[in-house]
Amino acid sequence: MYKKTEDYDQKIIEKLSKNYRDIINLIGEDINREGLQKTPERCAKSLQFLTQGYHINPDTILKSALFDEKYKQMVLIKDIELYSLCEHHLVPFFGKAHIAYIPNKKIVGLSKIPRIVDVFARRLQVQERLTRDISNCLENNLKPSGVAVVIEASHLCMQMRGVEKQNSVTTTSAFTGVFLKQAKTRLEFMNLIQSKLK
Repeated sequence: MYKKTEDYDQKIIEKLSKNYRDIINLIGEDINREGLQKTPERCAKSLQFLTQGYHINPDTILKSALFDEKYKQMVLIKDIELYSLCEHHLVPFFGKAHIAYIPNKKIVGLSKIPRIVDVFARRLQVQERLTRDISNCLENNLKPSGVAVVIEASHLCMQMRGVEKQNSVTTTSAFTGVFLKQAKTRLEFMNLIQSKLK
């Protein structure tokens, strides 16, 4: 039987729970109310899960599945779901990443690319840095002929508060190598991420 387990640092959970209890009291709620009694611990576990990327090395993930291969055409994984926390307000932003690279003697196991997206997204982030972090990680470990990263995301800090623009989407990009230097290659990538295979 399959059973999913999650590991938590109990000392951190206890400290975070105390702080969440204080926050709930400070906003005027009753921490002893039935619905809130276990909320501090739930929030503490949630925050530890949502920031687990600080404790995972993305380079190790990529290096664990590098293979020699003569393939020199674009490798694209699109519509990679991502969820992160805005470092300015600690509310979520979420969306999709589209990532491509052109191999230069090395390819990487396909599942590793979404995994490094998760590693960087599971940190306090801004979308601009998240885009660059993913690009740099692929560039440094694969030494490819080029990397392309485009992220499209909705930010609850803009939708739930502040300007309250519920339908806004933010797009960021990072291009290296041939994607940066060759407009034709970059255009091919952009066309591919917008197309649907029939």
